[in-house]
Amino acid sequence: MIEWRRLSTGIRPVPDPVATPVIWGGAFLGALVLVVTLNFLGGHGRPMFALIGLSLLAALLGLCARFVAAPGTAALCWLFLNGFAIPPAGHLSWAVDRDARWLACLLVAAVAGTALARVVNARAGYRRVSPLGRRPGPPD
Repeated sequence: MIEWRRLSTGIRPVPDPVATPVIWGGAFLGALVLVVTLNFLGGHGRPMFALIGLSLLAALLGLCARFVAAPGTAALCWLFLNGFAIPPAGHLSWAVDRDARWLACLLVAAVAGTALARVVNARAGYRRVSPLGRRPGPPD
């Protein structure tokens, strides 16, 4: 005989973030595809396009991640930016001013995406569980 049980109990007002290794895997594959695509389209040697694209990728990944995933996401994006978006390709270098700014930009993008998602999810969760969140009446 099969006994049916609910997998979750109660209301879940805020969705659970995606596991950190999954986010880092997405950052690895996304950065690889993005940098290869930009290099194919003639962006090799112009790291600003790659930095903007990788910052957007970090922010998008931050939308479904935990805050602890932000440093790893930024580091993975920086590795592809430094290793393959600037000449010579495949050679990692460290220019203190430039690379510190790039890492800071990628980290800020990842943290900003995560913070934005947390605020939006918290507001939506508050409206779902708050007695004042939904007003009775006709739907809009």
